[in-house]
Amino acid sequence: MRTVGVIGAGTIGRGVAQCFAHTGVEVVLVDVSQSQLDSAMAQVRRDLLVNDMLGVSALKDDVDTVLARIRCGTDLSPLADVDFVVENVTENWSVKREVYEQIDTLCRPGVIFAVNTSAVPITRVGSVTRRPAEVIGLHFMNPVPQMATVEVVRGHFTSDDTLGTALELLDELGKEGIVVEDAPGFVTNRVLMPTINEAIFCVQDGVASAEDVDKMFRGCFGHKMGPLETADLIGLDTILNSITVLYESFRDTKYRPAPLLQKMVDAGLLGRKTGRGFYVY
Repeated sequence: MRTVGVIGAGTIGRGVAQCFAHTGVEVVLVDVSQSQLDSAMAQVRRDLLVNDMLGVSALKDDVDTVLARIRCGTDLSPLADVDFVVENVTENWSVKREVYEQIDTLCRPGVIFAVNTSAVPITRVGSVTRRPAEVIGLHFMNPVPQMATVEVVRGHFTSDDTLGTALELLDELGKEGIVVEDAPGFVTNRVLMPTINEAIFCVQDGVASAEDVDKMFRGCFGHKMGPLETADLIGLDTILNSITVLYESFRDTKYRPAPLLQKMVDAGLLGRKTGRGFYVY
């Protein structure tokens, strides 16, 4: 792959762009907001410097050389020249659908579309394109540069060639892809989102404070982070969107979003990205 398109410059998107640029791949990073792109590039610079200093991911090239591999823009048209696309827009089907309808026309036949989603079915995404065999799910986790494993989701029409190419690309990034079948929430979020949601219910119902819920998960189960710390890291808006997709897909009340979660999202208390969620940052 000579050039990879990355759509969405949020927390996950900028991490994906950073990983590709770090390994020597040219990146076209697209977002609807120029300020979001500026913020993303500033954060990538900080992350590269910190990771290099801590030995998390040693740089082969200097920071400016890595950053120069990332071309930013608010227009999708430069994606006409890329060899692979990773989409990271919000977990909202109407937004995603519009993006795929546009890039399906822009990109050359054979270019693979990787859907970075927590819960949207890959088969559904493939169905709105003329290349369902070249659509696959790549569920990157946050923080992307530090996570060694990616959930790879095979849609109903995803071809063996597409799967093989995606796994090879992840290997070049130093990441292992674990293949799962297409189902709402896949494996990670089908298990994680109800856990986080139920932890929020515990806080809402006065069973325990957020601090104590997380302390028990760290102390009793040996988790590095508790469920509410994890929620703040992911973003409470993403949590709400993901658990809502599960609720709508399964029609099972065990996936009903906690009212406190909805209230916090309405208040703009989204976690680390806004400086306040269950904790203040």
